[in-house]
Amino acid sequence: MINAGIVGLGWWGKNIVEAVQGKSEHLRFVRGACRDTTPVTTFAEHHGLALSSSLDALLADDRVDAVVLATPHSLHADQIVAVAKAGKPVLCEKPLALTRADAARAIDACKRAGVVLAVGENHRFWPNMQEMHRIVALGELDEPMHIEGHTSNENAGRHFGAWRHSAAESPAGGMTGAGIHVLDAFVHLMGPVHAVTAQLVTRKPPPDPTDMLSAMFSFTAGATGLFATLRSTPDYRRVHVFGRAGSVEAIGDTELIIRRSGKPVQMLRFDRVDSVRLELEAFADTVTGRQAYPITTDQMLSTITAFEALVTSAETGRSITC
Repeated sequence: MINAGIVGLGWWGKNIVEAVQGKSEHLRFVRGACRDTTPVTTFAEHHGLALSSSLDALLADDRVDAVVLATPHSLHADQIVAVAKAGKPVLCEKPLALTRADAARAIDACKRAGVVLAVGENHRFWPNMQEMHRIVALGELDEPMHIEGHTSNENAGRHFGAWRHSAAESPAGGMTGAGIHVLDAFVHLMGPVHAVTAQLVTRKPPPDPTDMLSAMFSFTAGATGLFATLRSTPDYRRVHVFGRAGSVEAIGDTELIIRRSGKPVQMLRFDRVDSVRLELEAFADTVTGRQAYPITTDQMLSTITAFEALVTSAETGRSITC
């Protein structure tokens, strides 16, 4: 059992704790940290968490074997470096960083310290996304030629703290909230991005924003891609890979549609899983040496490289090479 500390106990930090506390045999939280502990005292007492008002105080607790970060995006890189210097493994909520340089700095700090670095991309653990990757990786579609993705939700107007309304913390509309999950899937399925052209159209600024981000991608391997994310429409998520011999389309977290040349359409439905719990347990199993974390540091860096290029493209109106 890994005893973990969590930094950040806002809406998502609480979800992370509730995913495993009293439910998992792999990881439990023993301490939490946030700048103002008063609003979370009852939550901490209910879940058996000691509280600190700083990362340094949390790291000083000898009971803490590993650290989970659910903090503002701009803090991630420096906090990862601090956790690595303390010799503790770290799982950082997405996005790993806001720039390629910061992502590389965080990855390098963990490598030099010899500690595990994981990123919180819980959609990787959805069963339909895992089956999609298996199909693509085994070449069942022949050569992957094109990928499309879309993600929308209304979380920005319902749950997020005020810091998420800042363009500095959440650039390019819905990219840091939901869009980064699909971008991670693009990199996982198609490899590194070569270039991106993006546009952001804003009808209403935060709070409760109304905006539409769309982007075209080219990949190093020669494939192409299309992507969109909205922050003001009901929950919807789709990833669709097209190959010479067929296509595979994941809708939401349970549906998968497989189309193969000359064969009937195959529609699969998987049982829903607690992907946050699975993500945390995979992190714990990596810390204990049972398995490698399913997201490599090369993929982490490729995703943030593409993310930064997309943000720059949306801001400048130019196509950006990664």
